[in-house]
Amino acid sequence: MAGVGRGAPPFPVAAEAWLVLERLWAAGHGAYLVGGAVRDALLGRETHDWDVATDARPDAILGLFPEGGYENRFGTVAAHGVEITTFRRDHHYADHRRPDRVTFTDSITDDLLRRDFTVNAIAWGRAAGAQPEAADIVDPSGGRADLQARILRAVGEPAARFDEDALRLLRAARLAAAVGLLIEPETLAAMRRHAADVRWVSQERVGIELRRMVEAADPSVAFRIMADTGVLQPAVPELAARIGRSPHRSPGPDAGAGHDAFDHALATLDASAVLDPGDERLRLAALLHDLDAVIAEGLLVRVAHPRHEARRIGRIIGGQGFRYTPDWSDADVRRFLRRTGPDVVDDVLRLRRADNVACGWPPDHGDVDQLRVRVEAQRAAGVPLSLADLEVDGTDLMVELDRPGGPWLGALLERLLDVVTDEPHRNTKRQLLLDAHRWADQGRA
Repeated sequence: MAGVGRGAPPFPVAAEAWLVLERLWAAGHGAYLVGGAVRDALLGRETHDWDVATDARPDAILGLFPEGGYENRFGTVAAHGVEITTFRRDHHYADHRRPDRVTFTDSITDDLLRRDFTVNAIAWGRAAGAQPEAADIVDPSGGRADLQARILRAVGEPAARFDEDALRLLRAARLAAAVGLLIEPETLAAMRRHAADVRWVSQERVGIELRRMVEAADPSVAFRIMADTGVLQPAVPELAARIGRSPHRSPGPDAGAGHDAFDHALATLDASAVLDPGDERLRLAALLHDLDAVIAEGLLVRVAHPRHEARRIGRIIGGQGFRYTPDWSDADVRRFLRRTGPDVVDDVLRLRRADNVACGWPPDHGDVDQLRVRVEAQRAAGVPLSLADLEVDGTDLMVELDRPGGPWLGALLERLLDVVTDEPHRNTKRQLLLDAHRWADQGRA
C-alpha cells in the first residue's frame, strides 16, 4: 500500500507535530510521525499525543530543540508537547519490561519492527534529504491492513514480543477495547502462555492501564480479555476472585443466565459508561463495587491511584447498601445523607442506577430518582449534616461546661448532631448549649 498519501499525510496533523517535523527535515534529518497517534488518525479517531521518530541523535535533537529536555535514558526528547525519539533497535530485556540497552539506527523500518503491535508500527514522513513529495506511509508489518480488518496482531513472533515486555499483555487488552480490535489467534495464544509474566509489571503501570481500560467506550471488553487469557489473576487478583461467586444483589429478569459477581461488576461498569460518560471515578467504583469497600480502597492504593481518590471510591462503594422506600421521613433522608456523606451521595446514587441496569432493572428501580430529588430538597433547605454545620463547636462546649477536652467532647457533639438531624430547627447556639447542659447534668446525677 506504499504510495497512498504520497507527499501529504492522509490525515490531519497537529500544528505542534508539524513544527517538529519541519525543523528536523530542514536540518537534513529523516523524521516520521509514529505510534498510537498515527493509528488513531488513520481510523479517524481523535488524536492527542503525537510522537516523532528521527535519525537525529539525542544531542542533535536537543540542539534543534533547546527548549526541550530528555524524557528517558533511551534517547527521547520532549519538545512542544511532542516526544521525539531517535530510531533504535532494542536488545535483551532481562526484566521483561525494558531493554538492557538500545542501539541507534538510521532505519525507520528497523525502528518500527521493534514495536509491539502492527497497528502501532505505522509511520508517515520522509527520509533524510528526501524531497517533500517523497513523504509517505511506512508500514513494514501490515498494520494498515490489520486496522482495516480490525485485528490486533503482535509484530513478528507474539511470544517474543510479550517476553520482552510484559506490559504488552495489559496493553493488548486495553487496545482491543479502546480501539475496537479483535486479537488474532496466535497473539491471543501467546498472551495465555505469558500471562504470569504480568508479575514483572510495576503496580503503578498496572494502575495506569486499568484507568485507561475503564475509559473505553465498552470498558468490559478489556477485563474479559484479561480473564480469558489468565492475565487478570496476576494483574488484579481481587477481581479474578469474583469469577464464579454470587453477586451482592440478586439479578433481575434481564440480567442473563450465569451472571456471577465478575459478570455483574462488568455489567455495572458498562452501564456506568452509558449513563454517565466521562466519569472515571464512577467507572472505577462500578468495576470494584462488588468488593468490600476496604479491599477496593486498598487495591486502588496498591496500584498508585491517588490516595484521596481511592478513599472517596471506597466510601462510594461503602454507601451502596441502602434500601430506600417512599415512606421515608425527611429525617430518614437526612440520616441517609449524613451516613453516606454529603460529598459522595450523588456518586452513590449514580452507582445504584448503574447497578440496577446491571441487575436487569430500569435505572430508577427502587425509586432512586425520587430519593435524589428528596436529597436535593434537603440540601436546598441548608439542613445540618455534619459537625461543621452545628452552631456550636468543641470550644463552645468546653467553655460552657467548664471542662477540659477529652473523649466526652466528640461523643457530645455527635449526640447534638443526632438531635438536629431529626429536628433541624434545634440547630441554634442557645438550644444546643441548653441540650448540652441537660445531658451533662443527667450524666452527673
